[in-house]
Amino acid sequence: MEDFQVVGQVVGGKFGDIVIRQKSGTNIEIGDLMVSEENGSFLILQVFALEYGSQIQDRMQQMMSGVNMEQGIVDASFYEPEFVNYVLARIKPLARVFKERGEVKIPKSLPSFFNKLRLISQDDLKFLQKEKDSIFVGHIRSGSKVIKEAEVWLPAEDIFSHHVLIPATTGRGKSNLVKTILWHVLDTNKVGALVLDAHDEYFGRVGIGLKDHLRSRENLVYYTPANPPVGANRLTINLQSVRPEHFEGIVDFSDAQFQAIRMAYRQHRKNWIRELMLTDAVQAGMESSSPSKSDFTAATMMVVQRKLRLLLSLEKDEEGVVYSRHEVFDSTTKGLTTVEDIVRDIESGKVVVLDTSRLGDEAELIVGNIIASKLLQKYKDAKASGEIDRKPVATIVIEEAPRVIGEDVLTSKNDNIYATIAKEGRKFKVGLTAITQLSSVIPRTILANMNTKIILGNEMKQEREAIIASASQDLSEDDKNIASLDKGEAIITSIFVPFAMPIKVPLFEDIVREKTKTESAQKTKVF
Repeated sequence: MEDFQVVGQVVGGKFGDIVIRQKSGTNIEIGDLMVSEENGSFLILQVFALEYGSQIQDRMQQMMSGVNMEQGIVDASFYEPEFVNYVLARIKPLARVFKERGEVKIPKSLPSFFNKLRLISQDDLKFLQKEKDSIFVGHIRSGSKVIKEAEVWLPAEDIFSHHVLIPATTGRGKSNLVKTILWHVLDTNKVGALVLDAHDEYFGRVGIGLKDHLRSRENLVYYTPANPPVGANRLTINLQSVRPEHFEGIVDFSDAQFQAIRMAYRQHRKNWIRELMLTDAVQAGMESSSPSKSDFTAATMMVVQRKLRLLLSLEKDEEGVVYSRHEVFDSTTKGLTTVEDIVRDIESGKVVVLDTSRLGDEAELIVGNIIASKLLQKYKDAKASGEIDRKPVATIVIEEAPRVIGEDVLTSKNDNIYATIAKEGRKFKVGLTAITQLSSVIPRTILANMNTKIILGNEMKQEREAIIASASQDLSEDDKNIASLDKGEAIITSIFVPFAMPIKVPLFEDIVREKTKTESAQKTKVF
């Protein structure tokens, strides 16, 4: 090992908490990746804490500081200061790499005492391989230093079927990460995705977006309720596609109100919402002493009508036609095949982006519920018939995930389709990609099922604790590391990576520009 490469030397500690002394003139950061050369292999280690060390007692240092500051002695200096005062770093082993085989194992031993350590390099990361149908998420990061030659690719089918969680506070790059992931999903037909886009930011209606991908025409489908651009679709769902169970776990109906809804569905089937909205609640509602009559009070009917009107933005005109103010729901003949079309596209391995920016929270979730319920049922039928292997993995991308898988939601209401997918969707190749600021309100059973977590910066201790407790690798010493993550910096913990990988997610705009530049160069060579 060249002497200039050395940044520290092992001086003590224990397994999982090794102490090294920093070499004078070097700068070690929290999160730095280091290498300890061994016989036939090398250890990859990571810094999780920094502290000062000195050969001078604390009281003496404090006295010298006081003399320096209070009496203004400016020429106070130490004899051979690099030996007297120094920095100690605490590091933990992440992986042992066997050079000849390129095999990566979980380390079970300490580096040699007094062994000299160096910062990780591109050559140490040759074991990172881009497999077929994998998803690019970023470059390996050592502290704040990015190793651009070391790209991290995750197996698409595995991570999406086993659920993905993206936790972070606002402004740490969640949307940029999701766009980066979806951009590379478009390169493969092995993953179909339903994206509930609450801010209409993924497609790129204004500015750069997924529409700029070379394969967007064949692999990207965009639905919007207002003025769809060329090649896009109008998001219109016929009210006949809505069933009472689509409200479960999302809308807070009382038992009587939900019974009234179910009765309307039994009586009118597909036209139950239109008939219920057109019913004169005062005339139809009456107290019933006999349960067999299945009648409900006028008050109950009026509350049900009011809730449906607010949830779905429904109105009725003078001719008795029920319509939606934001034009997403329709009671006539529009949108009869929308749900089937979307599910068919997802089953074909396409990314379907729904612009739900004009919908309220509950209406957005109901739209997703309708489609996700149909999708899961299709995959269940495929598994029963033995055709599941022919289908691509499907994932539902949802922001502010605690709205549907939060502990308060799941304890006060019945399970919705999102919670069902989180718990059992893996068996049917249907996964959830959940984006959240509040991991602590998601039940531990669901967090444990999220087998891939791409952790962005988070300063809230309670949230970091929830993430660390459910991580696939041991992140017990990474509390400060997670808190110090800057915008675009992340840690991947997954059963599909050999160790918790620190990464830097590139700007989505840079990815698009670089890809466009490369494609233009290739076309120029051809012609």
